[in-house]
Amino acid sequence: MNAIAAPVAAETLANKKEFWRWQENVWVDETKDWKTAKIITCGIDVGSVSSQAVLVVDGELYGFNSMRTGNNSPDSATNALAGVMEKCGMKLEDIHYVVGTGYGRVNVPFAHKAITEIACHARGANYMGGNGVRTILDMGGQDCKAIHCDEKGKVTNFLMNDKCAAGTGRGMEVIADLMQIPIAELGPRSFDVDVEPEAVSSVCVVFAKSEALGLLKAGYTKNKVIAAYCQAMAERVVSLLERIGVEEGFFITGGIAKNPGVVKRIEKLLGIKAMETKVDSQIAGALGAALFGYTLMQKQGAAAAAKAAA
Repeated sequence: MNAIAAPVAAETLANKKEFWRWQENVWVDETKDWKTAKIITCGIDVGSVSSQAVLVVDGELYGFNSMRTGNNSPDSATNALAGVMEKCGMKLEDIHYVVGTGYGRVNVPFAHKAITEIACHARGANYMGGNGVRTILDMGGQDCKAIHCDEKGKVTNFLMNDKCAAGTGRGMEVIADLMQIPIAELGPRSFDVDVEPEAVSSVCVVFAKSEALGLLKAGYTKNKVIAAYCQAMAERVVSLLERIGVEEGFFITGGIAKNPGVVKRIEKLLGIKAMETKVDSQIAGALGAALFGYTLMQKQGAAAAAKAAA
């Protein structure tokens, strides 16, 4: 590459828009004062695509940070927590208990305990949707899980698909880049079609990408291709749900829960409407982890009090 071409190529790469990039988010409840809390716990969910840190103050959601997972699990956990602590002026020593979850849960350097994401998503969904939640669909970055739980958010059964990225957040990121449409716009645009198309036939992200290109060449609009892919994702996860059975009290967690193009098609196929929540569905795992930490701290306190009274 000559001296002129090199800077031009570098500039083109720098200016390339990352259509797959979803919005990272930091939030704290400014109506609460964490400094007056008796117990502060933290949940860290290090997933394959995203990482979340959630702070729970005296058993209630206080703040969270949701961001892209980096190349290193310990760094991703550290950065996620640092983001929300900076927002509220908290330090690590102010937190009484930390629980790690997600595929990188054993690599959270400051965690006191690690708990599986299945248990944590059930607990988090129970908090967000109430004790009526019974069936949970966790649509993560690289896998999908169908979970049954009881009125306390305790897992009673689950099934998992982790062999292919189809029907996951990563699959949707691929389509966003392919269509050159921001990922947040895919869901709404999937309904802007004259006729609802059939789902793409392949369940593999790689082959679905090839099929999508073929549909564009055949005259499909971008919106119609997106609709066909959203339908394929919906059909794939519904087949997983049907294997375990769907009870009333259906709740969706994970980043794909923010995509109406997939969610509404899932609801149509199942004939069941998903429960709504005002809390970011992507933090369910980390929230559940923080709530587990709160329960563990309560038990420690009760045990200490009993010992002192004996």
